[in-house]
Amino acid sequence: MEIKKDILLQIQSIITNAQTKAVRAVDNQRVLMYWQIGKVIFEEEQEGKDRADYGKYLIKSISDIFQPQFGTGFSVRQLERNRQFYRLFPIASALRTQFSWTHYKILISIDSHDKREFYIAETEKNNWTARQLERQVNSQLFERLLLSNNVQDVLALAREEKQPNDAKEIIKDPMVLEFLGLKREAAYYEKDFEAAIITHLQDFLLEIGNGFSFVARQKRIHIEGDEFFIDLVFYNRLLQCFVVIEIKTDKLRHQDIGQLQMYVNYYDRYEKQDFENPTIGILLCADKNEAVVKITLPENNKTIIASKYQLYLPTEQQLIDEVKKEIQKLDNKHNNE
Repeated sequence: MEIKKDILLQIQSIITNAQTKAVRAVDNQRVLMYWQIGKVIFEEEQEGKDRADYGKYLIKSISDIFQPQFGTGFSVRQLERNRQFYRLFPIASALRTQFSWTHYKILISIDSHDKREFYIAETEKNNWTARQLERQVNSQLFERLLLSNNVQDVLALAREEKQPNDAKEIIKDPMVLEFLGLKREAAYYEKDFEAAIITHLQDFLLEIGNGFSFVARQKRIHIEGDEFFIDLVFYNRLLQCFVVIEIKTDKLRHQDIGQLQMYVNYYDRYEKQDFENPTIGILLCADKNEAVVKITLPENNKTIIASKYQLYLPTEQQLIDEVKKEIQKLDNKHNNE
């Protein structure tokens, strides 16, 4: 007699769920243990604050006593991290049960309060894994959003205290696409680039921002007998609009903007419902001339965005330099008005 396959699958699912819950429970207890140890160390340091080197002495002594028995969890580095953990998250009831210790290790390493609060809010809202959180921190997501927004707006959107009313509030420039696995020195056909995005669609959705869902690839449209193909079509539930993406693996030209505008117009006239907002068009390009983009588009443009992509993770200094450039542009604009 043969056992039904669905019975085996049910049992396997029960075992897997139980194992997952057990691992999560153990990790939650580890988080709480590290927090409690950090609290003891921090409070003892405050008692001995008249001695400048007391903190180092205290941590070294605790490590010498407990590390031989309990291992690396009581190394000097880990104990210092525990102290920092309590200092940054002093209220135990405010600890997120869905955050693993790996999540907290990444958050502890962030030295800016606003930046850390942003990643806490985004991780909680999007249920990021620790790996996804680490990738977003390493890709300088916070700094990239600051290129076209201020800190208050970025934090408000992350905490869902406001809804985006402009695509530039959630669409990044540059976009970092290192997960595609393409070599930055090589030349690629647009179809190959598009295929790589489809292969890594989950990572691409994480990169382009909140609220996106995939609709179509190589969407065929007919205009008075002529046939055209739109590279990628998405929908954004926060902006409540279609988002069409055209890929250009070389420098952006003004005629590329005209082509994308035609696709945006088509979607507005033939696909968009009355309750939906105007379609957004994104030109994902290897390079662009900002002046050409601005001159080609209307001054009040809010529907066409040219976003430069890069196939490697940026350094923090690179993003700082970009932020400074944007600030300088705004200063020059205000001075000329």
